[in-house]
Amino acid sequence: MRDLILKMSISIDGFVSDLDGRNTWMFGADREARAWSVEYLWNASLHIMGSRTFHDMAAFWPTSTSQFAPPMNEIPKAVFSRQEPVIPKKVNISVALDRAHGEVGTTQSVELQPGGRSWEEAHVASGDLAEEIAKLKAQEGKPIIAHGGVRFARSLVAQGLVDQFALLVVPMALGKGLPLFSELAAPTPLKLISSKAFPGSAVAQIYRAT
Repeated sequence: MRDLILKMSISIDGFVSDLDGRNTWMFGADREARAWSVEYLWNASLHIMGSRTFHDMAAFWPTSTSQFAPPMNEIPKAVFSRQEPVIPKKVNISVALDRAHGEVGTTQSVELQPGGRSWEEAHVASGDLAEEIAKLKAQEGKPIIAHGGVRFARSLVAQGLVDQFALLVVPMALGKGLPLFSELAAPTPLKLISSKAFPGSAVAQIYRAT
């Protein structure tokens, strides 16, 4: 039986993106916080995400040389979408390679990175959300890590499907934005499992649903 962990960066006033869905504010220069995130990702046996997030990631990670790329590429993926298939086979890899040619010198390469083809092999979950999650949880292995986007993450929270929350609280107040917990039917208590502060003022907070 695997736990489902929702891992997200969040502002100090509780938003996971701004009102336009942008989240560039969460990418700071705190090396220790980034290293923690990479290490945490390796704790997964499966990455799950909504279809829009999957499209964006499948067009980026296969050729990325970022420190996040190895766990994102090499660990299996599942995408949640009611419209199957989500993408034609190999299209996402072609997009990634085309994009990489314009981004060499940043965090992109013109070559596929190890595990880059795994995005073509992602499991498509197109049934009832709770039933699909139950099937994935029933398998043996390390935890499942959920990435979003916002609507997908809210659905997981609203249906009580999340076992742990791994929230990297970024030292940024947005004032307005898209909150994570806005669709809760009732207040939900959480138990703090661990807390780790980083030199750049970000704090990793791990909570378990009680």
